[in-house]
Amino acid sequence: MPKIFRIRYIPFETVDISSDKILYRDEDVLVTSWKPIKPRKDIDHGASCVFLKEGIKISRFMDSNNDIAFWYIDLIDIQYDKNEDTYYLKDLLIDVKIHSDGSIEIVDLDELADAIEQSLVTKNQSILVMRILHRLLLDIKTGKQPDLASRTIFQAENRFSPSK
Repeated sequence: MPKIFRIRYIPFETVDISSDKILYRDEDVLVTSWKPIKPRKDIDHGASCVFLKEGIKISRFMDSNNDIAFWYIDLIDIQYDKNEDTYYLKDLLIDVKIHSDGSIEIVDLDELADAIEQSLVTKNQSILVMRILHRLLLDIKTGKQPDLASRTIFQAENRFSPSK
């Protein structure tokens, strides 16, 4: 089984999320299902689709009624160690939240500014996150995302369904 680590800069931490259930993976995507690391009243479980070549992790957060609470998109720098079969998902700080009413919120821009000031991220990472955000917002505007992530997660969830 592969290992998956989420690396954050603010606060600095490395979290082993290898216990997430891998539903599907290939050279383009990694699809997982999970429970929140810390219990929450608004979220019961979720699924994530990491687009490995695009630098985005789109997560579907579900409530206890199995309804979508919201979509959360992490902009990430992904590194994969083939020899160790390990994914390193470096959080590039800017995130996009799509609420159930369809409204879009860009969050943590202040954290990116702090990280740049403190030299926690490189110039290349700063440029990368802005380019990823630009492409992502175009994909949201045209309806490509989170629709593609939703379909990918659905297919992964049903790929190994006992009824198949």
